[in-house]
Amino acid sequence: MREKRVRVVLAPDKFKGSLSGPEVAAALAVGIARVRPDAELRCLPVADGGDGTVDAFLAAGWDRVTVTAGGPTGEPGEAVYAVRDQTAVIELAAVVGQERLPDGIPDPLRASTFGLGQVVAHTLDRGAREIVLGLGGSASTDGGAGMLRALGLRVLDAAGRELPEGGAALANADRIDRAGLHPALRETRFVLASDVDNPLLGKRGAAMVFGAQKGADAEQRAILDAALANWARVVAPETADRPGAGAAGGTGFGAMAVLDAVARPGIRVVLDLIDFQSRIADADLVITGEGSLDEQTLHGKAPLGVSEAARAAGIPVIAVAGRCLLTEPQWRRAGFTACHPLSDLEPDPTRSIPAAAPLLTQLATHLALTYLPPA
Repeated sequence: MREKRVRVVLAPDKFKGSLSGPEVAAALAVGIARVRPDAELRCLPVADGGDGTVDAFLAAGWDRVTVTAGGPTGEPGEAVYAVRDQTAVIELAAVVGQERLPDGIPDPLRASTFGLGQVVAHTLDRGAREIVLGLGGSASTDGGAGMLRALGLRVLDAAGRELPEGGAALANADRIDRAGLHPALRETRFVLASDVDNPLLGKRGAAMVFGAQKGADAEQRAILDAALANWARVVAPETADRPGAGAAGGTGFGAMAVLDAVARPGIRVVLDLIDFQSRIADADLVITGEGSLDEQTLHGKAPLGVSEAARAAGIPVIAVAGRCLLTEPQWRRAGFTACHPLSDLEPDPTRSIPAAAPLLTQLATHLALTYLPPA
């Protein structure tokens, strides 16, 4: 009788600042194939709602759509989203994220999510009726106001004038006019894919916790928090305290309050939509990972979601990483059979980060020899 072919699923997240999820999976595949050319390798990179989310869906076979949309400070550029049937997946970071800032210069008071709304409108016009918004990596703290304005919402001051873009301007919001909202919104379901559970306001809110990452100093963070408080008062004060309302500079709040969006852990959204459980059902081994395995990993990041799915299927799962800051008891409790950081091969990060691909290939060869049954 012919022996069953060994099957390995490669499901890493990105190694931030080094390799995308698909690039990590490809490097691992090369290493395994060197010593086990007989192995069936399935590359299923994953993400948790932040940058790399659309890449994960494209790698899973979804269709790629390119559209022109404004960046966080209005400059137009190309944005890509993924679509299958009537479901579209949009990654906020790829449209109005910090990497879209001209010359990388932050503009925390005036940056906006308007371009994200332009992409949402494009998906609606193409017929999407379920839209997944991957929230993470935003350059703005505008409570999702820009996104909603691009979808037809009018945000007015006390004199009836439309406000300029940006979070700071929301301090002057007096009322909103929903009459011009895109008609398809009434029959569209929105899902927020995010691992952030912060509320909109206060010490754990969008401005105070994440504003510094977007270039806001202490005074600007206070300005933005006060502006968001006024925005919440105008739109839906009861929504400000909902977990996830503070995600992506308060974009979670705007989507929940006006679009009736539902927030879900990002990795669960991704795994469900790419049908991950069925794709690993007959696998002998799953390999996942990310740039840094640390305490954040244990709070719903992508490798933990992959580990949970693999364990549910009774499949051993190995973690690879640029570095591992977890103790062995921690990563074992998270369900990993083993944890292999690149720092074991090259401890100097100034060397290991640019050499991540060949190091992953070298590591994968070792993993294949160690964990796969003999050919």
